[in-house]
Amino acid sequence: MAEMTVQLVAVERRLWSGTATSVVAQTTEGEIGILPGHEPLLGELVEGGVVRIRTTDGDLVAAAVHGGFLSVTTDGVSILAEDAELAHEIDVEQARSALQDADEVERARANARLRAAGQTV
Repeated sequence: MAEMTVQLVAVERRLWSGTATSVVAQTTEGEIGILPGHEPLLGELVEGGVVRIRTTDGDLVAAAVHGGFLSVTTDGVSILAEDAELAHEIDVEQARSALQDADEVERARANARLRAAGQTV
């Protein structure tokens, strides 16, 4: 099975690092899927997007990502986010209440948090 090295890093911490079989992210150009051997690229992540990483163990790592960049090189994939939360860290009730009381940017972040946590919006 083909694999690649992936790092998911936010400004304040590393969220996940390991080997994966695929990465799906939302960029300003649209949703992109990365498989091992992908051509090098640099993409800007959208505010309020979701990144999904399929690990070589078959697990799914999902994160709400708020801005940043995705870099694909021959060495692997680096996701450098301004801010990010792993799905299991998300307080779903807090995200739902933010949908009601927030401005447009905060609503986008709340929507991303709910999607990353596997919740319907």
